[in-house]
Amino acid sequence: MPTESKLVEHEPVGFEARELDLEGTRVRYIAGGDGPPLVLVHGLGGAASNWRLIAPALAAQRRVIVPELPGHGGSGPLGPGEPDTGLSLDRLAEVVLTVLEHERALPAVWIGHSLGGVVGLRAAAQRPDAVTGIVLAAAAGISSATRTGELAVTWIGRLRPERLVTPHRRRVARSRWGRTLAFGWWGVADPAGFDAAMAEAFLSGAARHTDTRSAGRALIRFDPRDDLDRVGCPCLCLWGSSDNWVPLTDGMDYARRLRAPLRVIADCGHLLIGERPDVCARAVLEFTRAR
Repeated sequence: MPTESKLVEHEPVGFEARELDLEGTRVRYIAGGDGPPLVLVHGLGGAASNWRLIAPALAAQRRVIVPELPGHGGSGPLGPGEPDTGLSLDRLAEVVLTVLEHERALPAVWIGHSLGGVVGLRAAAQRPDAVTGIVLAAAAGISSATRTGELAVTWIGRLRPERLVTPHRRRVARSRWGRTLAFGWWGVADPAGFDAAMAEAFLSGAARHTDTRSAGRALIRFDPRDDLDRVGCPCLCLWGSSDNWVPLTDGMDYARRLRAPLRVIADCGHLLIGERPDVCARAVLEFTRAR
């Protein structure tokens, strides 16, 4: 059964932290709100704190579960997985499904940011009964399956640039130039105007990571386009117009293949859930109203 944990700094207000032992691996998550369930799945290198601003708005109308993927935040790393392939996206999806089963929060609408979007797609393919809808918020998987994407994810995993920033995260987050250095080009469209507390929330999770490389390897090995026809639930594609990390063309491709609407947020980058949480929350609640 889940055990009580503690919220860490910058996590959503009004949530409870819990832990689940999954075959010897600690899986940490937070939960809050009441109503039909939603699950928020962060991206590669992310944590529950990524949903700092959007989760409370959603919890005003829904029950919200926010897991930290294995190796991320307060969740421990999983075992090696399959001998030839290692950790898989399917296994990550199974972890989230197990958390939701323990919370009696199935079926649920899934909101996945970046890597979390692909995890949601894998859950829908494996367990159609468990997923009533998916919001793909700048979902990874298409560009990351290219050779360029593979090299970028691999080298970032090896170099771990966050190690240079994390010890100084408060100073970086509160400085206009620090936010530009940490989030410019790839993360947000307007780093100077990016909320300082939200910037620190994105940086804080990295201090607790134990193994993000395994999830990165799982991501670049899998092209989600191969079996999107197995996803039968309604989907919404939500993208920033200025996303330089997962380009808007990926969102168009997902929308076309899933026959899903594409909603584009003007002057917004890859970290749309932190840069424009108000717009994201409204889009999610509109999408979930009938689910």
